[in-house]
Amino acid sequence: MNSVEYLIGGQKVESVPLPVYSEEAIFFLSDLSHVLLHDPVCRAYPDVMSFAFWCRKGNLQRLQGDCTDKGSRLGRGLAFHVAPSNVPVNFAFSFAFSLLAGNGNIVRAPSKPFPQVERICNAIKEILPHHPEVEKRTAFMRYPVNQEITKAFCAEADARLIWGGDETVQAVRGCPVKPKCVDIVFADRYSLCVLDGNSILQADEKTLQKLAEGFYNDTYLMDQNACSSPHLVLWTTGTETARERFWEAVAEYAARYDLQGMTVVDKFTQMCQDAVDCPEVQKVLRQGGNLLYRAELSSLPENIGAGLRGRGGYFYEADLNTLEGLCPIVNEKYQTLTYFGVEAEKLQEMVMKNCLRGIDRIVPVGKAMDIGIVWDGYDIIGILSRIIQTA
Repeated sequence: MNSVEYLIGGQKVESVPLPVYSEEAIFFLSDLSHVLLHDPVCRAYPDVMSFAFWCRKGNLQRLQGDCTDKGSRLGRGLAFHVAPSNVPVNFAFSFAFSLLAGNGNIVRAPSKPFPQVERICNAIKEILPHHPEVEKRTAFMRYPVNQEITKAFCAEADARLIWGGDETVQAVRGCPVKPKCVDIVFADRYSLCVLDGNSILQADEKTLQKLAEGFYNDTYLMDQNACSSPHLVLWTTGTETARERFWEAVAEYAARYDLQGMTVVDKFTQMCQDAVDCPEVQKVLRQGGNLLYRAELSSLPENIGAGLRGRGGYFYEADLNTLEGLCPIVNEKYQTLTYFGVEAEKLQEMVMKNCLRGIDRIVPVGKAMDIGIVWDGYDIIGILSRIIQTA
C-alpha cells in the first residue's frame, strides 16, 4: 500500500464502536466548527461554512435530542468512505455522519487538490490531539485508482459509504467484504426545480433577488456537478414574462461566477448535441454572454435524466400543466426537487400518491445543497449503527 498518502492518521484505526451521538463525537465536531468558522480563509468557501455551521454544538445536540433510541444504539465498528471526486466537502460530511453514528473511519478524500479539503484537514489535524478517542478512530488518505488497495480497505470495513458515479459504485461494491458489512451508496442522481410563474411575477425585488441567489447556490456553486443541483426547470403557470424576470435575475447574480474556458466549450458542445439528438429541444437561449444557457423543451423526454444534463449554467426548461405531468419521467435516478411558489405538501402528496420510485427530497430553492443525516432517502445514522435490543 505504498501508493497511499495519509493526510491524517495512519493504517491502524480503532474499530471499537462508540454510542451514537457520543460526547466525544459532539465535542470534537463542535471544536472543528469553531476553528472553521473563525478561519478567515474559510469564509471564501460557502460549502466549508455550511459544513462548519452544521457541526455547531447546538445543531448536534438538537439531532441528539431527536434520536429517541440513542441509549440502545452503538456504531457498527469501522467505516470506509469513498468520497466523490467532484464535490469538495462531501468527504467531511460523510466522516461526521459516521462519527456521530459511533464508528471509526477511514476516509478516502477527493483526489483533486481542492483548497476546501486542505482547510478542513488542517483544522482536523489541529484539534485531533485534544480528542484522543476520536483521534485513534480517524484516518484520511488519498491514493490513485487501484482496485487492490480498495479491496484491502473494504476487507476490514463493517460499513462502506460510497459516493460517486455508477462505475465507481460498481467497482467498490465488487470488492469482498465481511458478511455483515452494510453499504450506503450515493450513486449518480438527477435533480430538478419547479417554479410557479405567477408567484415570480408577484414577488418584490428583494424576494426575487433572494430567489436568484438561492438558485445560484443550488447550481453554479458546484458547476451543477452535485447530484442535488437542478438541471431541469419546470414552470407552472409559466408566462414568458415570468420566465424572463426570473432568468434575468439569475443571470445578473451569476455575474460573479468564475466561468472557465472548458465550461464554455462543454456548454456549446451540449447545445450542439441537443440540436442533433433531442428533437424536444425547440431552441436554446443565451443570457449574460456564456453565463446562462436555456434549452426550451416542447415536451419531457422519458430519458431526460439520463442524457439531458447541463454544466456551469446550462438548464432545460418546460411547461408543466399539472404536477402529475412530472410523474412519467421520474425514476429511481431522481433525487432532489426544489420549488418556489408551490406548496411542499402538494409536491409530497404527488410523490406519495403516484408511488414514484424517485424524488427523495423536496426543499425550497436555495436549500438543494443542505445535506443532512437523512440523504438520498437513507437514515444514515440508523444504518451505520445497530440496536441493542432487550425483551
